[in-house]
Amino acid sequence: MTEPNKTADVEQIMQLIPHRYPFLLVDRVLDYAAGEWIKACKNVTFNEPQFQGHFPGHPVMPGVMLIEAMAQAAGVLTQLSRSGTAHDALFYLVKVDNAKFSQIVVPGDQLIFECQIKKVIKNMTLYQCKATVEGKVVAKADLLCAEKSK
Repeated sequence: MTEPNKTADVEQIMQLIPHRYPFLLVDRVLDYAAGEWIKACKNVTFNEPQFQGHFPGHPVMPGVMLIEAMAQAAGVLTQLSRSGTAHDALFYLVKVDNAKFSQIVVPGDQLIFECQIKKVIKNMTLYQCKATVEGKVVAKADLLCAEKSK
C-alpha cells in the first residue's frame, strides 16, 4: 500500500482556505500529519505589495505578515486534517502568545513554516508555530484560532 500524497500546491491550498492574492501567504505544503503538524513554505518576492512601503530602499517583510502566514499554514493543517474546504467554515486568529522575531525576512528568502497542534478546545485550536529561513528561526508564536461556521 502506498503512502497518500502529503503535499499540496497553491491551487489545492486555495480550495482549503479563503485567502487570495495579495494576501495568500502559503505557496506549498511540503508535508503534514493530519491532526498533528504541517510543514509549508512561502517564497518571498520583491514584487509583493508590502515591499513598496516597508521599507523603501530596504525591503523587510512585516512581522505581522509572518504571524498571518503561520496562521494560514495552521489553517491549512486544520482543513487537511478534517477534509474540509474554504466553503465549510472560517477560522479567525483570536490570540497570539509568545511571539518572537529573531531575524529579518527579505525578498529572495524562502520561509518554511512548521506548525503543531497543541490543543483543541471546542471550536478553537492552539498551534505552536515557527518560521525558518535556511534553517534559522526567524519568527515563532503560539496561535489560537477559532472556527465560525458559515
